[in-house]
Amino acid sequence: MRYRLSLAAVLAALWAAPAAADWTEAACEIYPAGSDRIETMLPCTFAQSQGAITITRGDGVTHELTPSGETPGNFHDQDGRTVYRQSGLGDQGLIFRFPDISIFLYWDSSALHPDETDNPTAPFSTADYDATTLLACRAATATDFGQCPAGILRMENGQASIEVESPRGERFTMNFLKDATDGTPYVNATNRAVDARYESDTWTVTIDGHEVYEVPLAVIEGG
Repeated sequence: MRYRLSLAAVLAALWAAPAAADWTEAACEIYPAGSDRIETMLPCTFAQSQGAITITRGDGVTHELTPSGETPGNFHDQDGRTVYRQSGLGDQGLIFRFPDISIFLYWDSSALHPDETDNPTAPFSTADYDATTLLACRAATATDFGQCPAGILRMENGQASIEVESPRGERFTMNFLKDATDGTPYVNATNRAVDARYESDTWTVTIDGHEVYEVPLAVIEGG
């Protein structure tokens, strides 16, 4: 039987020391040490018991991590190597730095199970949103744009919240708003840093310095 913990339970498990192991399914991206080029993405499970962590990967590799010293986030693996846990993914997951690889572990594993449907903007549909679209998107280091599905919830005064599925398969929301005092437009996003630039009726939005999206004004305002 497949069992998935809620995000709240997972976060609680990180900082507590339960008597029995808590575990959850996740998605693991594997990078060679010092590289920003992904080697593979595969299913994994995350388990924690009394501070010890076990990451079991879908390719059969298991990492057993034991706390090391008094500094939180410092571990040794089963081979005695030093491993560091980092929180650079915010509430989306955790990063583990090994001597030879980095593991970016995401609580949301939906990227491993793409929606099998003829709807090009799946998982978004007009049953739940005012409109759907495909936004031009790319990694910040890439030159060519791909397409990312998005669902649009429009508001008065030419404002909108747009939920998008990133190239990594993560879903998050970008908000295109206007200042209540002088009407100046601005952009923010849930749990992510935003750099937004408006030119030629199109917003170019960079998320966390890693992903770039182009959002035409017509997508926001409709019509």
